[in-house]
Amino acid sequence: MRYFQQRLLRILLALSIPMAALVVPTMLPAQQDECFTCHQMMDGDAATAFVSDVHRSAGLTCASCHGGDATTDDMEEGMSKARGFIGVPTGESISALCGKCHDDAETMERYGYEGPTGQLTSLRGSAHSQQAGTTVTLLLQCTDCHGAHGIRHPEDAASPVSALRVTSLCASCHADPSYMRRYNPSLPTDQLAKYRTSVHGEQNLQGNTRTATCNDCHSAHDIRPAEESTSSTNALNLPQTCGRCHASAEYMRGTGLPTTQVAEFRSSVHGKALLEKRDMSAPSCNDCHGNHGAAPPSVQSISNVCGTCHAMNAELFRESRHNTEFARLDKPECETCHGNHAVQPATEKLLALDAGSPCASCHGKDRAPEGYRAAKRMRLLLDSLMLTMHEAEVQLDAAEQKGMEIDDIRFALRDARQARLQSRTAIHAFSLPKFEEVVDPGLRIARQALKDASAANEDYYYRRYGLAVVTLIITLTIIFLALYIRRIEQRQKAEHHASGEPTST
Repeated sequence: MRYFQQRLLRILLALSIPMAALVVPTMLPAQQDECFTCHQMMDGDAATAFVSDVHRSAGLTCASCHGGDATTDDMEEGMSKARGFIGVPTGESISALCGKCHDDAETMERYGYEGPTGQLTSLRGSAHSQQAGTTVTLLLQCTDCHGAHGIRHPEDAASPVSALRVTSLCASCHADPSYMRRYNPSLPTDQLAKYRTSVHGEQNLQGNTRTATCNDCHSAHDIRPAEESTSSTNALNLPQTCGRCHASAEYMRGTGLPTTQVAEFRSSVHGKALLEKRDMSAPSCNDCHGNHGAAPPSVQSISNVCGTCHAMNAELFRESRHNTEFARLDKPECETCHGNHAVQPATEKLLALDAGSPCASCHGKDRAPEGYRAAKRMRLLLDSLMLTMHEAEVQLDAAEQKGMEIDDIRFALRDARQARLQSRTAIHAFSLPKFEEVVDPGLRIARQALKDASAANEDYYYRRYGLAVVTLIITLTIIFLALYIRRIEQRQKAEHHASGEPTST
């Protein structure tokens, strides 16, 4: 009976070969594949999918994954264990089978593949695996994302991992709360919904294959939690991750977007704190632009973004006159004075009226002069505070070197420094009286510290001069007494000599 079945299949196959050649003219059957020939006639689905599979185009046969001998048309012989037939791989053996080739650069090179290798190794170290001691268990297999028989190149629009389909593929698990609860209940499941609201998501929905998708930020196989230092989405690595696109003039050509953001961020106070000082409280790209719902802050929302960290500054600004004026002029609130990616330290240089300074862009002697005078007075107060503090520090250092006790004065001067720091916040009220409320007490403290430090130095010299005078008096007294005693002795000798008595020794 089996003999007649095989004969029937061969007859049908002989009739179908010309038709198959017409349907898939680009197919490159580099090797004889009798398995494919029979299964195409028997069950259809797997064999039909395999027609366009990248592996078949590269010359692999069914036996490459399932074992057996694809060169014989004898079913029993071709699917015998003696010929290495393993059947349908299941569980961990699926990815292990893929890894035999894709983890080996030499093997892949033999197939003419020049792309990256080591995917299975990356997958084993990723968030899609669980490690217990030396045992690593994969939470998903290669076929869960790439499929089994109809595997296509990621740039093929029909591939489930292509740019326009990969977000839906990832969301098939990550947007399912009940499924994700089994592995990581703390992980949100609204990533796809947020992504659809982002600039990236909107562009992706419009068919833009160059815009960022899941694997562009999280990587494809080496996906790690953002908390891990090696993760591409870790705060320290995000500027580099985002910069792969946004710092590339060639890649961003035609978008109308600048490509200086990453360089500017690295030079900013935020970038230096994060990337040089490793201060994890400093913002990275996603802290201002969002993660999956990434979008540039609008003119109306930028103060809310900055205000998540600089809360007091934002509150004072909202109550200030500048808030109304900036809204009227459609100026971005924080960005107008501080910039965006290249935010520099908020020193007194920002409170300037020189050409090109933030204040001078709106205020002048003849243009909004009230603000000009207020800014000038504020800068004068701030300069006075800083100069007085500096002079006090110089006097304190000198007194300390002389060994004078100045700890109390230094402690008091801390309040002046605090006033200086608070002035950086108070400036956002853009009110001279409120600015004076902060700076004036600090200036009084600094002046008193300078007075006390100067007195400590004067006291040192008073003590030194007093000691010198006392020492001189004592020395002169000793010399006088010595001379007086010597004179008495000389007189006594003279008297004895005059009386003829022998001089006592």
